[in-house]
Amino acid sequence: MNNKFTTASFLESKKQGRKISMLTAYDYPTAKILDEAGVDSILVGDSLGMVVLGYEDTTRVTMDDMVHHTKAVVRGAKRAMVVADMPFLSYHTGKNDSVKNAGRLVSEGGCKAIKLEGGEDIIEDVKAIISAGIPVVGHLGYTPQSINVFGGHKAQGKTIATAKKIYRDALLLQKAGAFSVVLECVPYKLAAFISKRLDIPTIGIGSGPDCDGQVLVIQDVTGMFRDFTPKHVKKYTDMGAAIDMAAKSYIEEVQNGVFPTEKNSFTVDDSIIEELEKIKFDI
Repeated sequence: MNNKFTTASFLESKKQGRKISMLTAYDYPTAKILDEAGVDSILVGDSLGMVVLGYEDTTRVTMDDMVHHTKAVVRGAKRAMVVADMPFLSYHTGKNDSVKNAGRLVSEGGCKAIKLEGGEDIIEDVKAIISAGIPVVGHLGYTPQSINVFGGHKAQGKTIATAKKIYRDALLLQKAGAFSVVLECVPYKLAAFISKRLDIPTIGIGSGPDCDGQVLVIQDVTGMFRDFTPKHVKKYTDMGAAIDMAAKSYIEEVQNGVFPTEKNSFTVDDSIIEELEKIKFDI
């Protein structure tokens, strides 16, 4: 496998049975850390609306937001493949807009692929974007941009009708040319069923261990987002608590005059101060 992770690497990993690791990032330092840690792919998710910008959901994220954050992530990622989300309504107003907006994420943002939510309803957009030379990752199951339709954060595919739709949409995305598909909050047996029947890799989030890869939001993994913790998240560390402790210690030391000390300060020759004491400004 080449040093840089690519669309070909996704497909080769599927063939070899090698699990694909993906995490989100929205800034340069986080992307650099994840890249150096060896993650295969970095997703600049529209989840930034909630975990970075403080919105209630992802629907207020704009194309300018996505381009801005994608640029930062790309500067930090040397090996990992950067995938950027198409935000709400950036691909629902016609194929021309879909291609134009996807193109912005690649040409301005610098990502190597885009991700968009939906199945049969956006297949023509997927085909148009791919025809323009832009690789596409699909996204099925719980699609956060449709939160107002779903009526909240809910698992999808628990009925025969919804399970059939997710399966069919996955096949349609594959046929349209998508090189991977994210399955979010899909029952794990259904996700396993779909994963076995697709030639392209599935990336699971809350969809069980049998997907071909996994993705999580870095703020959830590290405990940085504290508003709520989704059921499917595993917190590997608690940086939120560490930052809270550091901030409280800093505040206490500043208030008590403990910080800064001379070690944290710059020096000047005493003669300079002595000269200044002789000066009287006429002001």
